[in-house]
Amino acid sequence: MYLLYSALLATGLLLALPYWAWEMVRHGKYRAGFGERLGRVPQRLAASPAPTMWIHAVSVGEVLAISGLVAALRQALPQFRIVISTTTDAGQKLARARFGEANTFYFPLDFAFAITPYLQLLRPQLIILAETEFWPNFLRLAHQSGSRIAVVNARISDRSRPGYLRFRRALPGILRHIDLFLAQTQEDAIRLQDIGALSDRVQVSGNLKFDIDAPPVPPIVSGLREAFRRAGAGPIIVCGSTAEGEETLVLEAFENVLASHPAAVMILAPRHPERFHGVAQLLQQRKIRFWRRSTWSGEAIAGGVLLADSIGELASLYALGDIAFVGGSLVPRGGHNIIEPAQHGVPIIVGNHTENFRDIVGLFQSRDAVRVAAPAEFPLVLADLLTNETERRALGQRARETLQTQSGATRRTLNSLKGLLESVGNESR
Repeated sequence: MYLLYSALLATGLLLALPYWAWEMVRHGKYRAGFGERLGRVPQRLAASPAPTMWIHAVSVGEVLAISGLVAALRQALPQFRIVISTTTDAGQKLARARFGEANTFYFPLDFAFAITPYLQLLRPQLIILAETEFWPNFLRLAHQSGSRIAVVNARISDRSRPGYLRFRRALPGILRHIDLFLAQTQEDAIRLQDIGALSDRVQVSGNLKFDIDAPPVPPIVSGLREAFRRAGAGPIIVCGSTAEGEETLVLEAFENVLASHPAAVMILAPRHPERFHGVAQLLQQRKIRFWRRSTWSGEAIAGGVLLADSIGELASLYALGDIAFVGGSLVPRGGHNIIEPAQHGVPIIVGNHTENFRDIVGLFQSRDAVRVAAPAEFPLVLADLLTNETERRALGQRARETLQTQSGATRRTLNSLKGLLESVGNESR
């Protein structure tokens, strides 16, 4: 099975090679860390006599989710070296900033020739995968090397579940290499067992993202707040993690807002950096005044759009909002995390496509702490909240209070991981 899988993966990569090359030339994607993905271990990742934990976090969301866990592991198990791999460039940049360049690298492609050099150098006692990263060759080789493997913050989304179920016959053999699954919810635990995880290895620990602390306020937020004050700007609407096809919808709604609030500002943060230029062109076509965060030099801002063409600042930018819209949800992308605006007590609107965060959105809905709107309803919901300040503030407060009731996943995850490591020690005696 593994030979067939590797052959199919190689074929798929070869067929996708023209796309990869085009994306490298056009957007610079995949260029960074290309050698690391192919198994060339970077010199900064030197061998260490200390026992090692290897944590894999795909992108920015997963890096943020495991940040508190990394801090807790370092405090509880200081004898361990902790290294972090990511898949995306944005995730790598954030991981290096948070955990140090010497401890971070790009996750290798799922071939033995790429994986083996890392396992031989690091000799990890424990490998921790954030959410659901079931790479067959990696799991097999890591298990054979003697590493224990845990999946934390595990979830099976509505969108991914049918795909997993199609491979239900093959998955149990792959998932048996994983020693521990720590699911976000009971529903995720059931779905993990449905696709082949052994029931005695599945626990519910909660969602690590509920334990993420609000980031410290960076200078850019203070600078923008002052720029808005000088210009008498308001209201401020933050549209974060927007997807292709979504900017047109939110900008149409914003043009209606400008008609009654000429000093309004939208902070618009597309999800993917390669789309920054295209969104800037859209703003030009619609003749909407805008500023680019990357070139903004401190001038006053009012009556237009601040294009947040930056990485890693969105969580802080939500603090500026009178209202936050969390994207990927007016179009069928499954939505994005609403926790960041909730940390700041900002009232939240999402679209009706939130399958990737069904439990979080469902929890907030049950407590009247989020507004859900289809594309045609979005301008009306936005206008209603802008008109009703009392309800707007109450909605934001309910979001903050809902978030505060869900803490504790980091502590539960840490205890389970320590138990897994203790079982390794007991077996070696």
